[in-house]
Amino acid sequence: MNILIEPHYLPSIAYFCVLWRAEKIVFEIFEYYEKQSYRNRCYINTSQGRMLLSVPIKHAGKQIFKDVRIDYSENWVDVHWRSIASAYGKAPFFEYFAESFQKILYQKPVFLLDLNINLLTNCLKILGWQKVWFYSEKYVNFSPDYVDLRSAIHPKKTERIQDFYKSVSYIQVFGNKFEENLSVIDLIFCEGTQSEAIIKNSFPNK
Repeated sequence: MNILIEPHYLPSIAYFCVLWRAEKIVFEIFEYYEKQSYRNRCYINTSQGRMLLSVPIKHAGKQIFKDVRIDYSENWVDVHWRSIASAYGKAPFFEYFAESFQKILYQKPVFLLDLNINLLTNCLKILGWQKVWFYSEKYVNFSPDYVDLRSAIHPKKTERIQDFYKSVSYIQVFGNKFEENLSVIDLIFCEGTQSEAIIKNSFPNK
């Protein structure tokens, strides 16, 4: 299938279930930015359970996604990286993949879009996936050529997620309770080369 979707920050496993099935991907960059969505946040697993990581943005009223600028007035990059390193420092594959994520975060791009795409591209490289993708050239009201999945993966809207994600457990660093659908870095750091197989198994009704 061909999909229309927005770029997320360190996307969830459900997001990668969708990408796995996609033949072509159009990233919607002309939509109005939506607060409290995965566009600027993700969840990781810590000794205290799920932890939210949120990228602060410069608020300028109603903004087009591609124009959203990251706010570096607070040292959130250090906070995010220390949190990730603390959560996954003892994970089996952290030492193999951590540096690539750290470098991207500390490049400190101006725009949220660039940060999200750079991190996503790194995840795709680790998974060994070669995907055909494009940016939208304008806001897409409707296209019969693409499945519209904009905001389908959302922390506060879960009604559609069962269509393309089912929880498949794997060994995590902390706790006896499995935390599902975290950022894909949880899976990558814990399972490494087995990540792709788990993502494929996480898509329902194959």
